[in-house]
Amino acid sequence: MEAKIKFSKYQGAGNDFILIDNRKLHFDSKNEGLIQKLCDRRFGIGADGLMLLQEKENFDFEMIYYNSDGRAGTMCGNGGRCIVAFARDLKLISDKTDFLAVDGSHHANLENNLIDLQMIDVQEISRDGEAYVINTGSPHYIKFMHNLVDLDVFKAGYEIRNNEIYKTEGINVNFIEKEGDSGYFLRTFERGVEDETFACGTGATAAAMTIALHENLNGQITIPIRVLGGQLYISFLKDGTSFTEVYLKGPATFVFEGMI
Repeated sequence: MEAKIKFSKYQGAGNDFILIDNRKLHFDSKNEGLIQKLCDRRFGIGADGLMLLQEKENFDFEMIYYNSDGRAGTMCGNGGRCIVAFARDLKLISDKTDFLAVDGSHHANLENNLIDLQMIDVQEISRDGEAYVINTGSPHYIKFMHNLVDLDVFKAGYEIRNNEIYKTEGINVNFIEKEGDSGYFLRTFERGVEDETFACGTGATAAAMTIALHENLNGQITIPIRVLGGQLYISFLKDGTSFTEVYLKGPATFVFEGMI
């Protein structure tokens, strides 16, 4: 008889994840096919990715992240916020936490339904034509657009992600457009999911840095970014091309739990 897996489902601005408490190491994380099946929206639970919460010395927990294709992923900002909410609901933490992820340690503050997650510092920015290329825990290609609501993000993102430069390692492709006086709208094609997602935390962080570079902003900055699934806020201290004290703030919401 197949083992039953207890899971919880969370979403952060529409970026949805399967969360599994793996402190007893019962989940077969090497089974790509199983992770794919669980993330499948027709034959499984359905999610953009799957995360395991595991024990780690000197930290509250460790975040192990897998894309919906079953492979281990790079850092996921919205996933990071969701696993913090999961850890709170498991009573492992209360109003703050320090945890370990694939790109190093992260601090987060919890305030009602909003989670403010510290992201890695960024010093290196490169360009690809008019686009910016920034690694915020995951690699991102960011380009300004007009009429973003009408863009075929799957087609445009797929072409860039699979071009000669990026097809081997893959890259997340982001399109941003100014909205009103201070806000921005972001749409993202994510590698590993190989489709547009409702939100991408590391992408929103990279987009906010691109905006600050493009508009030559310096000092302590907060940039609101709207994504298909909701609203995110990115804050950092910018000095030239150096970004420190980087935080990604947004919702992380429990959806349901079950056995599969």
